[in-house]
Amino acid sequence: MAYVIGIDIGGTFTDAFVADGEGRVAGTKTPSTPPDFAQGFLTVLDELADALGTSTGELLTDTHYIVHGTTSTLNALVTGDVATVGFLTTRGHGDSIAIMNLEGRYAGLGSDRVQDMVRTDKPRPLVPPQLVREIDERVDHKGAVVVELDEEGTRTAVRELVAAGAEAIAVSLLWSFRNPAHEQRVGEIVAEEAPGLYVALSSDVSPRIREYARSATTIMNTQVGPRLRDYLRPLEAELRERGFGGSLLVMQGSGGCVDSADAPSRAITTIGSVLTGGVVGCTRLADELGHRNVISTDMGGTTFLAGLVVDGEAVSTTSTVLNQYQVNVPMVDVHTIGAGGGAIAWVDAGGNLHVGPRSAGARPGPACYGEGGTDPTVTDVDLLLGIVNPDNFLGGRKQLSVELAADAVRARIAEPLGLTVDEACAAVYAIQNAQTADLVRKVVVTSGQDPRDFVLYAFGGAGPMHCASYAADLEIGEVVVPLGPTAAVFSAYGLAASDIVLTAELSSPTNFPPDPADFNGAFQQLRTELDGRLAAQQLRFADVEYRSEADLRYTMQLAEVATPVPVGDLDAAGLGGVGDAFGDRYEQLYGKGSGFAEAGLQLITYRTQAVGVLPIRPRLTPVGAADGDARPVTSRRVFLDPRRGWQDADIHDYRDLAEGHEIKGPAVVEAPTTTVALPEGCVGRVDRLGNLVIRYTQA
Repeated sequence: MAYVIGIDIGGTFTDAFVADGEGRVAGTKTPSTPPDFAQGFLTVLDELADALGTSTGELLTDTHYIVHGTTSTLNALVTGDVATVGFLTTRGHGDSIAIMNLEGRYAGLGSDRVQDMVRTDKPRPLVPPQLVREIDERVDHKGAVVVELDEEGTRTAVRELVAAGAEAIAVSLLWSFRNPAHEQRVGEIVAEEAPGLYVALSSDVSPRIREYARSATTIMNTQVGPRLRDYLRPLEAELRERGFGGSLLVMQGSGGCVDSADAPSRAITTIGSVLTGGVVGCTRLADELGHRNVISTDMGGTTFLAGLVVDGEAVSTTSTVLNQYQVNVPMVDVHTIGAGGGAIAWVDAGGNLHVGPRSAGARPGPACYGEGGTDPTVTDVDLLLGIVNPDNFLGGRKQLSVELAADAVRARIAEPLGLTVDEACAAVYAIQNAQTADLVRKVVVTSGQDPRDFVLYAFGGAGPMHCASYAADLEIGEVVVPLGPTAAVFSAYGLAASDIVLTAELSSPTNFPPDPADFNGAFQQLRTELDGRLAAQQLRFADVEYRSEADLRYTMQLAEVATPVPVGDLDAAGLGGVGDAFGDRYEQLYGKGSGFAEAGLQLITYRTQAVGVLPIRPRLTPVGAADGDARPVTSRRVFLDPRRGWQDADIHDYRDLAEGHEIKGPAVVEAPTTTVALPEGCVGRVDRLGNLVIRYTQA
């Protein structure tokens, strides 16, 4: 039997999904195990084996590859638990990472914080001044060497950094993206002076114009590379010890994975690892269901994530902001807020009620877990509102305490605000649904789209409990809740369904359109580089696909728009089509008539992705057709709509449902790893793959 496995480690739960080439699938979840997340990884493998009726050793022996979504790099950057990095750069440019292109005070902040100048400040420097060294060298903007590299001075700088405590070295020279020769030689010198020391070159990590962002990206990569390496090596060794003979792959923010041996060298690409699995899963399921435009919403225990699939492709971005630093990392564009099931509800000094962003996490977890948590969370509220069955959480593997949840809400919310416990729960529920709807609205509208043109997919352990409410707020007419084996482990399904994705970039600013020979030659150079990196993955691919784009802008603008480029060599007419596509995309983003073609265009960066299609892709098999109407197993009082208050609702066991079954709200559908809430005015219908499709029949 040939298996593929996806394992997604979140702040609260570790999810796993397994599939073979014959359509046999299974999924499970278990609490995460911070700070040793690898233990949760190994535990969930044991549970997968149990679900398949086999041993862990036999499962691993028959597994071709495991795709791992890890929080390792993102957590390290957010918490500051990173390697001590020494920084080498061109003489006169050591302060560029402190100056931050004059945008460090406000990068990544909302308008409310940007305007509060008294309370805003630059983040702590990525590298302290004592760990920065400038070296003599200079390449001009065309790539010609103007000043040769001072090799002896470089050796001295490396020795000083190592003596000062540097655990790794980042190298970012001024024009290295045009000619990487000096950087490559510096890398060799580091290896000679400090064998085994981790080193990253900007010409490898981020060969893109603009010194500050390129340097910041390279430094952050160097901070987390050793940590990722030290996490993956013992994990892979343990898997080998247990009989695993396949490939351990690591998910990247780009929506594709990479071999674990290659991941540490470009560790920064994995910062979105745990965010993108769900969006990849949406693209796969949407292809099955015939949906072209999808809003992906993932509400787990810690966060609420939202992303988009437009015309069958995940919407991506070429850069992001992390800790107020601009980072050059092509990523699926996923937005997140701290509004998962474990989000803590609290009252501030002014008597205002908030939900999140702090989370109870896996330990101690919500108050209802009975493991020491005293803060009320969204999960506690869902329990008290009758949505969650205390006897059927995680398929009955964990008993929840209604009494502890009520005590937490009463002490921290109800009494401080002069409310009953029911009123306090209703308020938390309303805030949770409103802020998730607000994030989805922002994601869709700022991309130039209308939410009403999309189908919404809702997954994660907590997502199906709230999706009907936040979708109604956005006037979205159809919601798909993936159930069956993907219920609540949908992101892990997305990992298992992903492919190898590698990205190569080349900045070469020029007026547009350039000479077709230069244009085609640049993309051929990128493709040759990617072919070599694909071969290094040591995997067999069913196919290899290439996707190209160019970053264009109107002359003298600062920001570019990534514009798709057709595969194959282009002539002058083809280049004209690329320019037209840029104009269309620009107006979609910034409004009709916002373009200014008379200014002319400039091409800044070429970019190509190589997709190595993996030979085994999970297939979701159809469920049986319904024989008669859906029959509830019981009923209970629930609170699903603040306008209607408490109502009697039918309770359905998902395992009793089949294709064609319809359930009218108010109702609750209980699956082994999640719960779906259906307020009055909507109806859920089971589709051919076992998903629950929710539509609205009245306001």
